[in-house]
Amino acid sequence: MTDTGTPVRLLLADDHPVVRAGLRAVLETEPGLAVVAEAVTAEEAVARAAEGDIDVVLMDLRFGKGMGGAEATAAITARPGAPRVLIVTTYDTDADTLPAIEAGATGYLLKDAPPEDLAAAVRTAATGRAALAPTVADRLMNRLRTPLTTLTRRETEVLALVAEGLSNQAVAARLHLTEGTVKSHLARVYAKLGVDSRTAAVATASGLGLIRR
Repeated sequence: MTDTGTPVRLLLADDHPVVRAGLRAVLETEPGLAVVAEAVTAEEAVARAAEGDIDVVLMDLRFGKGMGGAEATAAITARPGAPRVLIVTTYDTDADTLPAIEAGATGYLLKDAPPEDLAAAVRTAATGRAALAPTVADRLMNRLRTPLTTLTRRETEVLALVAEGLSNQAVAARLHLTEGTVKSHLARVYAKLGVDSRTAAVATASGLGLIRR
């Protein structure tokens, strides 16, 4: 995306000042990388990324209020000539990784990654190649190998709300579905996971890293 000799221009999008400061401290010591902007909300990141002077956005998944990181990623990558988005977060379950990657993220890295891995991931993302944390890459490979034990995005959303203690009726209201549709999703979840109850489905899915505990 950048000419030879031109720094890769970065936007740091995270609502925690300490995290942004840490990322900046690591990245500004790396040759060929330049932090040119920061954003404290996902909405601000979307607006700043559209100005045309950013090559890679380092995006957190969770912001205090408003738009989330996956939604912001989709908004950023939908524009022609958009910068690449590298997710940098603490979450690595399917419920987090899949929506972000489906939204157009080029890479997905965890915040506990060594500094050299962060810099390498930024450079890889800048070229348009995938940069995935090992645990995320392993999980995606496992999904491809064992598709029958994986959940769709909607099934994951339904089960995540069940895990929060919501009833079928409450889940339906939250996701704007009918109660019958929620029951159908749960029936497919039970079949895929080989369980016969909500409690067992939540426990099994948590153990497999499909939803957050």
